[in-house]
Amino acid sequence: MDNSRKMNRRNFIKSSVAASSVLLTQSPVSALGMNLWTEDAEQKDNMSKTERLLHGVCDIHLHCHPDSRKRSVDEYGFMKDAMAAGYQAVMFKSNDFSCHDRAYIINQALPGIKCFGSFCMNRVFGDKVNVFAAKKAVETTGGLCRCIWMPTLDAAYQYKYEGRKKKGIAVLSDTGQVLPEVVKVMEICGEADIVFATGHSSPEESIALVRKAHELGLRRIVVTHANSYIWTMTKDQIRQCIELGAYIEFCYLPCLWGEGSNMPQYERQSIKEFADFVRIDPTRSFISTDLGQAAMPHPIEGMKDCILKLQSEGISQNDIDLLVRHNPAWLIGVDK
Repeated sequence: MDNSRKMNRRNFIKSSVAASSVLLTQSPVSALGMNLWTEDAEQKDNMSKTERLLHGVCDIHLHCHPDSRKRSVDEYGFMKDAMAAGYQAVMFKSNDFSCHDRAYIINQALPGIKCFGSFCMNRVFGDKVNVFAAKKAVETTGGLCRCIWMPTLDAAYQYKYEGRKKKGIAVLSDTGQVLPEVVKVMEICGEADIVFATGHSSPEESIALVRKAHELGLRRIVVTHANSYIWTMTKDQIRQCIELGAYIEFCYLPCLWGEGSNMPQYERQSIKEFADFVRIDPTRSFISTDLGQAAMPHPIEGMKDCILKLQSEGISQNDIDLLVRHNPAWLIGVDK
């Protein structure tokens, strides 16, 4: 090829890249999504690696606006980011609001995405677990409520730990029996074939809930926060829940908070500790970020960091796929 033809080809490539950049700048893609698009061959190669890293990911526990707490991104904007990153599906969680109804609107606005919501049994819906609210959640248009969590921030266990005078919302009686209203919510989850999650229950409460859900024949039972803060379980407790048919949630957030972060009040979990948890039984576990806090990394950046750290700890690609793709996707009914 002569020099003039080489120059013409080089100029053509440069002009094409520049034109693509202009088009992308004018398109309604959020800042993080824009960062995934680059202008030279080396950056494009990096972009493709990122896409491969996150392709098919399913994060089913993260917090976005609108909410009663400050968040780093809104649900609609996050779904655009997730599409750009190659996510398979997302399920939002709000401690105070019913986000499954908003998921219906987001799916209408962004055709082809898989956006779901969930429902937390907190004080905004009453002073005890609200059976009527659970029934209405699963009946909402679109069938996009794919998880009902037991009380989270208003859980009796958390209130007691924090030394509050007011009682939180209980899931067990004084004699350790699962309360009738909780059993009814389990039955609603079972009939709808959606996730029943233990929320911010204590490890002991979670085992009792899992045992009862197993007796009722529920397929999608989740132990929440099994590696986090005051909800951390022993390995024996985790295995006990798995034997009773539960899936175990391991959140990446504890690996990011702590000294030097914007959430310094919590003790950081080492990557080795985190990897040891997920090694217990990847076939019955999944990873969520639990991110979205205004002071913490963007959930997509957190998920990417999590996968890279698991790789560095020697977790196999097959196990990673189970943890961040197949198991969470099955739990919310995406992966059959």
